[in-house]
Amino acid sequence: YGGMGLDFSYNIAVAEELGHIRCGGVPMAIGVQIGMTTPALTRFGSDELKKQFLVPTIAGDSVACLGISEVGAGSDVANIKTTAVRKGDEYIINGGKMWITSGCQANWMCLLANTSKGPPHQNKSLICLPMNLPGIHVAKRIDKLGMRSSDTAQIFFEDVRVPRKNLIGEEGMGFTYQMLQFQEERLWGVASVLTPLEKIIQETIDYTRQRKAFDQSILHNQAVHFRLAELATEVELLRSLLYRTLALYVEGNDVTKLASMAKLKAGRLAREVTDSCLQFWGGMGFTSEVLVSRFYRDLRLMSIGGGTDETMLSIICKYMETLPKK
Repeated sequence: YGGMGLDFSYNIAVAEELGHIRCGGVPMAIGVQIGMTTPALTRFGSDELKKQFLVPTIAGDSVACLGISEVGAGSDVANIKTTAVRKGDEYIINGGKMWITSGCQANWMCLLANTSKGPPHQNKSLICLPMNLPGIHVAKRIDKLGMRSSDTAQIFFEDVRVPRKNLIGEEGMGFTYQMLQFQEERLWGVASVLTPLEKIIQETIDYTRQRKAFDQSILHNQAVHFRLAELATEVELLRSLLYRTLALYVEGNDVTKLASMAKLKAGRLAREVTDSCLQFWGGMGFTSEVLVSRFYRDLRLMSIGGGTDETMLSIICKYMETLPKK
């Protein structure tokens, strides 16, 4: 279908390289395109669907978005309310999606919707939804704290008709397909912050070396250079966890626990590094002129998007069997 047929480790290499871009929004948008909207279609979609949606997406001729989150269902995917009701050879879609990356410009959406009234983990399906159909309303572009170069939309569906052949895989398997995709999404997110964190630390070293206070460079203070050494060590530990998880995943292992640990650590470390380094920049750190202030805003999303820190902790606890049994 136009791809290179490489394993997932190459996605991670790309994610690390994209970290050299001096903002978070561009790598995130690319990650949505190649690591969030297309995995289920690639694994489970029909040949016809792949030719219609996957080929132009891989070629870069088509922009894709992922329609999962809703106002009342962010990390709680099972609680989505959007419905796709079968009527003849079509699904009729009603509901809405929130926080949709690239939603203002997308050509198609990988939509998760309830296709029956069964149990919440067995009543959902993924559907390839062209975004030019009647009844699709992009309500607004959301104004965000960070990731400001990436458009994020609120979208509503009113009696949108889409052919049943646009169903990805089997009906009722959408939740399972989405959970499989989440592991790759989270590993991509971890990889995408490694280079920015290294850049922030290095730029802080360079700045505090030349910036003087009380007749000596700020870097000369033990509190400063010890803290930067600690942060650099934490970044390397995160990289090691990512690479170990990646190696196991490529070999076909279930890495849900390790991927959740890496995602949790990446979100918290992104906050820790940007906050500590911004402090060492002093007043300059509070301006929009320096990289550390931009990443302070952009990378804050890491603890929220793709599953909150609290969701990651719940998953880790489940795999460690520390949660009370029902």
